[in-house]
Amino acid sequence: MFIGDSVSLNQWQSLICLLHSSVPQTQIIEQGDLNFSNYTFRDYGVSVIVFHSTYLVDIEEEKIGRVLKLDSLKSGSIWKNMDILVFNTWLWWYRRGPKQPWDYIQIGDKILKDMDRMEAFKIGLTTWANWVNAEVDPNKTKVLFQGISPSHYKGMEWNEPGVTNCLKETEPINGSTYPSGLPQALYVVEDVLKIITKPVHLLNITTLSQLRKDAHPSAYNGFKGMDCTHWCVAGLPDTWNQLLYIAVTR
Repeated sequence: MFIGDSVSLNQWQSLICLLHSSVPQTQIIEQGDLNFSNYTFRDYGVSVIVFHSTYLVDIEEEKIGRVLKLDSLKSGSIWKNMDILVFNTWLWWYRRGPKQPWDYIQIGDKILKDMDRMEAFKIGLTTWANWVNAEVDPNKTKVLFQGISPSHYKGMEWNEPGVTNCLKETEPINGSTYPSGLPQALYVVEDVLKIITKPVHLLNITTLSQLRKDAHPSAYNGFKGMDCTHWCVAGLPDTWNQLLYIAVTR
């Protein structure tokens, strides 16, 4: 099961395509609702599921509006019964304006209109880490956390200050390091993973994805805007899934 935002959906779609191309004649059963999509490869008894959870922690409707609860995680009862869990969250933590899916943030009894988003990210991720410590049985379930998936809207990050998106990018960045360095969010992830006492593998796709400024759908995917956040299928998510395969079979 993949748990996370649309980047998790991106990787799930890629994996479904890879699996189906290997066994094109197998029967697939599709199931789903607003929260999850499930493809079951019936001949093999394998289900590959994506569970939509933008922040991993909860958003609840209350009298004051939609509340992002940084210390509440109620969907875990569904997740913990899986054989493999691949978590991801980051894309929405700095989202503001009409597309921001919450009105207030709550930590314990404290309700805030807003707060430092990186701090909020760390608190929410710590709630997830505590859930892993308390609820996951490593004898039954393998846990992975996807590294921070980057976007390419600021050419200054790859030494092209006049570039404002990925539209005309047709080649990867030369070399093996990203000019502006690793994102702060990855360091937050690494710090939070240190408090987990159960085995958790960091599927660290950040640097290899940073180098692929050419690998986004941009305007070529029927998308009305400029998508320099998600990834072409097949493309980078295939690489992520090859690394995932190695991580879960070793």
